[in-house]
Amino acid sequence: MKTAVADMLGIEYPILAFSHCRDVVAAVTNAGGFGVLGAVAHTPEQLEIDLTWIDEHVGGKPYGVDLLLPQKYEGADQGGLDRDALRQLLPAEQQAFVDDIMARYQVPQLDDEQREAVSRLGGMNVSPKGYEPLLDVAFDHPIKLIASALGPPPAALIERAHAAGVVVAALAGTKEHALRHQEIGVDIIVAQGTEGGGHTGEVATMVLVPEVVDAVAPTPVLAAGGIGNGRQVAAAMALGAQGIWCGSVWLTTEEAETQPVIKEKYLAARSKDTVRSRSITGKPARMLKTKWTEEWERPDGPGPLGMPLQPLLVSEAQARINRAANTPGSGAQELATYFVGQVVGQMNVSKKAGQVVLDMVEEYADVVLRFAEEAAETSA
Repeated sequence: MKTAVADMLGIEYPILAFSHCRDVVAAVTNAGGFGVLGAVAHTPEQLEIDLTWIDEHVGGKPYGVDLLLPQKYEGADQGGLDRDALRQLLPAEQQAFVDDIMARYQVPQLDDEQREAVSRLGGMNVSPKGYEPLLDVAFDHPIKLIASALGPPPAALIERAHAAGVVVAALAGTKEHALRHQEIGVDIIVAQGTEGGGHTGEVATMVLVPEVVDAVAPTPVLAAGGIGNGRQVAAAMALGAQGIWCGSVWLTTEEAETQPVIKEKYLAARSKDTVRSRSITGKPARMLKTKWTEEWERPDGPGPLGMPLQPLLVSEAQARINRAANTPGSGAQELATYFVGQVVGQMNVSKKAGQVVLDMVEEYADVVLRFAEEAAETSA
């Protein structure tokens, strides 16, 4: 699987694995792919711990870091606001709405120690004040790639990365976004279709990938959204991609730190059991359809806030849900959700992350061989 992206990153297989779990990142990198650690919710201290651990477990093999770098968010004009300033902007109506959900589903309160722990979490570091300390940590480690999962990377970041020999990638949900990324000097563009988990646009992968490939050539493109096996990898390559970017498929692996109740939901879910919702991050993100997402779609509700107010609004509620969700039949179990793409319908068995990589490669090779045989028969 030698492609421009494989050569650029120095990897055997151009399979890039996005994960918030350092174990998955290391496992994929060690299997010949390329692990990318999602760090938007890390504190600088947490990121230092995780990157040091990855360094110790990949033996010099390449890996990357992913952040959210949106241009539009609450407090953008001021360069970002701290948590206390943002809390002052939370409307009473939305807070009352969250409190009502928690009460009706009988989700237990956190104790003082647990509430304090939630307040110390990194949150969503989407402003320069939040992500620049993370970049300082990341560039102190031998990362090979820095990716923006939401928004065009700032020019200063691209310059800093290139000076350090670090490749810059950015996700795009439309051709226009991809062209903007190319114009500012991004090295790899990830065309992510609406099938993908997390933040996505509205255009499907099959339509988006060739459109982006044609628009930004010769900049290499990775395909993302709805990719979880070797046949889908082969389809992405046939569309002109130089590799794939995937996140959902790692959520049910043995190394993943996915909460048990969520993993069980993933393994049982069908492809139609996801929805794009603003209920956690404030921007449309695909996740499991549960009572939580249904509550935020109620016509009589106040609707979600923007980023980063919505994650700040619901952070304690999500922590309460996650702590209580393992109780069968509880309201918390009904509410529990997490980001995942439509490929969840084929995530029916938990495997080691490295095995997922090897299964993808083997099935991809089978498809390529079959195409070659069919082409030979046709030309005979």
